[in-house]
Amino acid sequence: MIGKLRGVIDSYGEDTVVVDVHGVGYLVHCSARTLQSLPSPGEAATISIETWVREDQIRLYGFASDLEREWFRILTGVQGVGAKVALAILGTLKVSDLANAIALGDKAQISRTPGVGPKLAQRIVTELKDKAPAFASVDPAVVKLQDELSERRASTPVSEAVSALINLGYGEIQASAAVAAAVRAAGDKAKTEELIRHGLKELAR
Repeated sequence: MIGKLRGVIDSYGEDTVVVDVHGVGYLVHCSARTLQSLPSPGEAATISIETWVREDQIRLYGFASDLEREWFRILTGVQGVGAKVALAILGTLKVSDLANAIALGDKAQISRTPGVGPKLAQRIVTELKDKAPAFASVDPAVVKLQDELSERRASTPVSEAVSALINLGYGEIQASAAVAAAVRAAGDKAKTEELIRHGLKELAR
């Protein structure tokens, strides 16, 4: 199996690049983000490779980093997510943003990808929510709060405070992060008004 290619960029296609390795041209399928990160034809490049072997073809998928390749593997393990959709997602979202979106259950962020509707975005979040936190950069307390809100297990003051901030025009994730910080500052037994006040202070920073 080919795991990495180091050579010279020969040419680009719409969603492919040909890498010349000692006179052999390898056709590699890439996300738009990976293609944009590669140098001009004639320049040297190193690409992480995922090799797919099928009865009628061998196809190479290329990535700017091993982490991006790992996320390609993770995404294609979700039912309904093939290589084309996985590349589209990785072309739309940075790996860190994708991990954060899944960890926070932000389906809207994932469905920004062309070809990914709400149902598929929900499936991606559901199937990968246990894996994403390991790659995410968000506060674990915010992830926990999002889980509680989505399952309607959050305490009334917390859920009311998040709703109040959303009604003031803040995004759900932004509001949840502010309230999570407010809970840490004011304590678990804080009332709605106190959480809103602390949350607004957090958002004003």
